Amino acid sequence: MNAPIPFQSATCPLPLRDYPQIVMGHGGGGKLSAELIEHVFLPAFGLSDQVLSDSTVLDLPGHRIAVSTDSFVVRPLFFPGGSIGDLAVNGTVNDLAMSGAIPKYLTAGFILEEGLEIETLVRIAADMARAARDAGVCIVAGDTKVVERGRGDGCYINTTGIGLLPSGRDISIGQACSGDAVLISGTIADHAMAIMSVRDGLEFEAPIRSDTVSVSSMVQGLMKDCPNVRCLRDPTRGGLATTMNEIAAASCCGIELVESDIPVDPVVRSACEFLGLDPMLAANEGKFVAIVPGEDAERALASIRSHPFGRAAAIIGRVVEDPHHLVVAKTLFGSNRVVPMPIGEQLPRIC
Repeated sequence: MNAPIPFQSATCPLPLRDYPQIVMGHGGGGKLSAELIEHVFLPAFGLSDQVLSDSTVLDLPGHRIAVSTDSFVVRPLFFPGGSIGDLAVNGTVNDLAMSGAIPKYLTAGFILEEGLEIETLVRIAADMARAARDAGVCIVAGDTKVVERGRGDGCYINTTGIGLLPSGRDISIGQACSGDAVLISGTIADHAMAIMSVRDGLEFEAPIRSDTVSVSSMVQGLMKDCPNVRCLRDPTRGGLATTMNEIAAASCCGIELVESDIPVDPVVRSACEFLGLDPMLAANEGKFVAIVPGEDAERALASIRSHPFGRAAAIIGRVVEDPHHLVVAKTLFGSNRVVPMPIGEQLPRIC
């Protein structure tokens, strides 16, 4: 007889949002993901009071380090502008950078499906090596497991990163204050639409390429030019909408966005309109949101735009006092709309 499920060890005895089993939305970075973390993992690991960031800062004797881990299950393995290989490196490097840390080391774990072509794995490894060199990090340890044919979707990769945090640097999504400016480092939704175009064989006005790059050097430049950065976050799963809601909730504030100021590539915008998708809900892999004091906004914008990957950066909104912690966007028609935290994900398996 199967042992009873220990529901009493979870914070709620009922299935999350009435789902007794895991569904795809639990991995989408929205409300279902947050509830899974809040009600299952945090209580189990004794971390219920911790504010979740892209990486965790640890104070060690003589050092402060940031640690982050992530898993990558993108389908297809190769897409315009990148592959699961460089995605695995850049995703973890960027999570470290969001704490202000300087990324240094990565580990890599591979789960391979029986039947995967060795040539495919060679390409993935080469992409990882190139991305690591570009980001200035070393891959120092790893592991490989193989699962039966039909049970692994080719290749999954887990990476863990370690970065060094300069003394006195303190960045957190819980530090946004009323009057602060909200910046984005470039166009949104590029990665999600690049995956969509090859997954379903769609052709748009021009090729759409993923934005998977390391933003570490861009962030370090920003920190040098604008030391008073309060929050950094990369809008990956769940897109800009999720990121803004996470910051608003953690900082107990509201955020007002101006929709016309949010940069979206015209081809990407057309693709989203054609497919009925909201660019603010679409994933990105080489962009970040920065919250800075209002008086530093123009200086921060100039710093980001000085980097080759930040030329389309923009100031897209401001932080306001709001007891309800809402994210509101002024639309192209002049009205306001609430930007909610998505339940799941518009496009599954994109990172």
